[in-house]
Amino acid sequence: MIHPRRRQVLLAMAAGALLLAGTPLAAEPPANVPVIEIREAADSITRALSGEIKAREEIGLSFPRGGRILRIDVREGDRVEKGQELARLESVQQEQALHEAESEVEAARADLRRAEEEFQRQEALLARGATTRIRRDEAERRYHIAQANMERASANLTRARKFYEDTFLRAAASGVITRRLADPGEVVAGARPVLMLASGEALDAVFDAPEALPVFLGSDFVVRLALIDRPAVRFTGHLREISPLVDPGKGTVEVKVGVDGRPEGVHYGDAVRGTVTLPMPAHVAIPATALVAAGEGAAVWKVMALEDAPELGEAVLQPVKIARHEDGRIILETGLADGDLIVAAGAQLMYPGRLVRLAGSGATAKGAGE
Repeated sequence: MIHPRRRQVLLAMAAGALLLAGTPLAAEPPANVPVIEIREAADSITRALSGEIKAREEIGLSFPRGGRILRIDVREGDRVEKGQELARLESVQQEQALHEAESEVEAARADLRRAEEEFQRQEALLARGATTRIRRDEAERRYHIAQANMERASANLTRARKFYEDTFLRAAASGVITRRLADPGEVVAGARPVLMLASGEALDAVFDAPEALPVFLGSDFVVRLALIDRPAVRFTGHLREISPLVDPGKGTVEVKVGVDGRPEGVHYGDAVRGTVTLPMPAHVAIPATALVAAGEGAAVWKVMALEDAPELGEAVLQPVKIARHEDGRIILETGLADGDLIVAAGAQLMYPGRLVRLAGSGATAKGAGE
């Protein structure tokens, strides 16, 4: 049996609950949260990449034949002239073969001189009848043999000189050494680059760009460039080349930006930051704080104005589709239109049907997102 006083308390609580249930406006006051108006607008995005300054025309210098490097006479940054000796291989065998070939040529030249003199003498004697035809023909035969020996010795000397010359690495053009790819004492194969030579004055800023980024680029895009270690050194460039191949390891494509002119203080190998501003089609941007997670994806709290109370609105959960995320804001693909009102922050206070005070709201989604 319930005590009479306790029964009175329970009855009072039940009556209060019924009263609150019947008057929702009295249950909770309208939420004072920032509300913004959606405005679709064209926009632009800025992308920055880090890269390296490289010579536009770079030549790999290598020895025609392999061997052990005896010395390298230049360093990175040295300016060289066409034909200048830059490095040398060990060449003991080549020098020995060259000396032997030179000696062979001297001996063959002496034999040829003697054979020629004997042939001429026999020709003169035969004309006077003082020798036989057999001796004259034998002198001619020896003369032709000496000529053949001389040609063979000369060919051997040419080949020996070529092998010896191949132990020297000379500049193919005038320019600046940009890289050393080997060191003295190292054994290198033939045709393997030992030095890299920049043969012109033109510069490129080379970047590894995300695969999708070059789709938005064109040759008319101006790329703002600045050295990473010296940000005050600023200059510009234009898109020059996009690699058709994607690096399988990085998932990037190589983009070359031609540097405009020859900026003061910019050198090969400098780290550079390139910045581009890309125009984007009209879209809706909302603050990141407006987004909430719904059962099937992303959503926002849309505010529906009340006809009988213009200063109030009712919260409705509106699903949206995200195009991309940016710093501090989200670009939507679908879900909202011009003139829609949404809750910009304080989504944790919202639930379907919650009243929101509209007084004082007037910012647009574009303004809030910037």
